[in-house]
Amino acid sequence: MSAPTAAPDILSPEFAADPYSAYRVMRDDHPLIWHEPTQSYVISRYADVVRAFKDPLFTSRNYDWQLEPVHGRTILQMDGREHSTHRNLVAPAFRGRDLAEKFVPVIERNSAELIEAFAADGEVDLVAQYATRFPINVIVDMLGLPKSDHEHFHRWYTSIMGFLSNLSGDETVMADGIRTKGEFEDYMVPIIAARRENPGDDLLSTLCTAEIDGERMTDHEIKAFCSLLLTAGGETTDKAIASVMSNLVAHPDQLAAVRADHSLIPAAFAETLRHSPPVHMIMRQPAEDVELSGGTVEAGRTVTCLIGAANRDPEQYERPDEFDIARPDLDQGRAYTAGANHTAFALGRHFCVGALLARTELETAVAHLLDAMDDIAFADGAPPPEHGVFTRAPSQLRLTFTPTT
Repeated sequence: MSAPTAAPDILSPEFAADPYSAYRVMRDDHPLIWHEPTQSYVISRYADVVRAFKDPLFTSRNYDWQLEPVHGRTILQMDGREHSTHRNLVAPAFRGRDLAEKFVPVIERNSAELIEAFAADGEVDLVAQYATRFPINVIVDMLGLPKSDHEHFHRWYTSIMGFLSNLSGDETVMADGIRTKGEFEDYMVPIIAARRENPGDDLLSTLCTAEIDGERMTDHEIKAFCSLLLTAGGETTDKAIASVMSNLVAHPDQLAAVRADHSLIPAAFAETLRHSPPVHMIMRQPAEDVELSGGTVEAGRTVTCLIGAANRDPEQYERPDEFDIARPDLDQGRAYTAGANHTAFALGRHFCVGALLARTELETAVAHLLDAMDDIAFADGAPPPEHGVFTRAPSQLRLTFTPTT
């Protein structure tokens, strides 16, 4: 009999280089791991991760220490009526008429401007020249803030994401994230006060004037939401664009199908969310002792939910390590809802409020890129490696192409 495989360490260089192999070992042999350096239980099976997202027994109290130092208090830290009220204050801007009429033109304009800068070159690093800039430009435009401040926003969101993904507790990274919170607050609060006095047609004005049963968001709640939007909407969309395009170029037949029929773009995005999600870990905290695969998690302990592992669980998906936009066991009809059968947007009451915005940005990005670029290939002849542990995607995506005009 062979010796049992040791439990992988999510902070090890081996894990960072290839988390998917580690995920297989975790699901098979170590579905519940106490990880001393992060003081958390690590879970990896689809059923357990789904339960942690959906079961009201699991709270988001971990966000009090995880998010509040850099964002302030956001809707992610709220529960019950408070959470419902604040979610209803912000959600209308990210769906329906507001999204279609106000912000789709903003999304399309920002995408076209970035592509125009490299469309005739025949080569591009899609991460540096498009993916990292597009979602931030969109958010800044939506909020009605000056795009000339783009570099400030990029630095702030990079700093905050560094803080949030700082699993090893690097004190320099922590201090930089906390300093960023102060800088962002100093920048945003006077602008919020001015929008209250003279609202416009932008998202920030909508947040300043939104009201339910006489209740409005405070200046600091609006600032915290903008900070959350900047990082969650910027980082995840940035990485999703890089991963979708890398996955498609790596599978020429599927790239050709999407090029011929742009209505397949949502399927390509949904399969990327399952196969190579931009966020690989989200934390939760049970209010009571709870039984999961492999044992008991005590009340108040942090649980690190491995999205990247759950989304490749062979108990849930056939051929889970293969990228297939026609995958029959991924529910396309619910892929961008709280009832999705992948875990990339979380599930239940804390399902990502910006999921439809992300879908709209991805649909626009991929359609525009494929319309501008033909004969797309990897400049180095092979797909680039992914980087990151908390969030993950190629850090470069060097492509060659034939300009279409």
